[in-house]
Formats: sequence, C-alpha cells, structure tokens
Amino acid sequence: MKSMKTLALAGLMMAASLASAASTPSAPSMPDAQQVQAAHDLLAAMQAEKMLRATAGMSRYPTPQQRQAVFDKLDKVPAEQIYQRLSIPVARLVSTETAKEMTRYYQSSYGQRVLKQTYNSGPSLFDTAPVPTAKEKVELKRPAYVKADKAFKEAEPAIRHETFVLLTAISR
Repeated sequence: MKSMKTLALAGLMMAASLASAASTPSAPSMPDAQQVQAAHDLLAAMQAEKMLRATAGMSRYPTPQQRQAVFDKLDKVPAEQIYQRLSIPVARLVSTETAKEMTRYYQSSYGQRVLKQTYNSGPSLFDTAPVPTAKEKVELKRPAYVKADKAFKEAEPAIRHETFVLLTAISR
C-alpha cells in the first residue's frame, strides 16, 4: 500500500514537472548587434569593471590569499573585455531602448555622482544617494527615463548574477 502511494506521488510530481516545462518559454534568442552594442555602451557608462570588483569584494573566500589572487586576476582583465563578455547576457535582459536611456542617465552629471557614491563610498546603513538639482529632477521625471529605470531595476538582480558568473569564470 505504501509503495502504491509513493508511485502515485512520483507520477504526479513527474506530470507536474512536465507540465511546467511545457509552459515555460524557450531560452531567449540571440540578441541582434544593435542590442549588444546598446548593452555594451550601458556597461561602459555604468563602469561595470567596478561592479565586478564590488562583487568580488562581497564574495566570501576561504583565505585572504585566495581573495587577493582573484583581485590580481581582475586587475589583469581590461575593462573593454569585461564589457564585451557581459554585453550579450545583458542584452538578453534589457531592451535596446532601456539600455540607451540608462546609458544617457549614467553619462549625466547626476548619474556620475550616483556612480561615484556607489563605487567610492564606504559602507553605510542606508542609501545615501546624492540630491539632484532642480534641472536633474526634471530629467528624472521624464516618462522615457521612468520606464527605463523601472525595467532596469527589474533586470538588475539578473545583471548582478551575470556579473558573478563572469567573476567565477575569470577567477578560474
């Protein structure tokens, strides 16, 4: 009797997994050259090499020597290579319009201050974003930026994951 219940449960689990596999969309297709270039420009504007170093800094290593070895390897990788290696995964996550708008944002004076605060400040208990000027506030309220910012924030965890994947590949 117990084996019948186990077999029935296993059958139900298998049917559920097959149903969910059939309903999930297939892997995203290869992005076109324009998407990849927009993602590359975004990564350059947001200084992805610093994001990679921050990811390495937050990672746990068994020994300080292993941590230093990873940072030494990162120092040898040119920033352009990081942009190239991350551009295809990021292009799959972010639309061309979002990438272009966020590139524009990170190249603005306010975006530069945000990047400086993100990468060059010490640890803090709460977010201490710089205060935008009146002109910058108007720019931050543009519908195109608001839409792009929302889409980018949704994709940001996946982008950080891709950064970690690249860090793992470089450290090996």
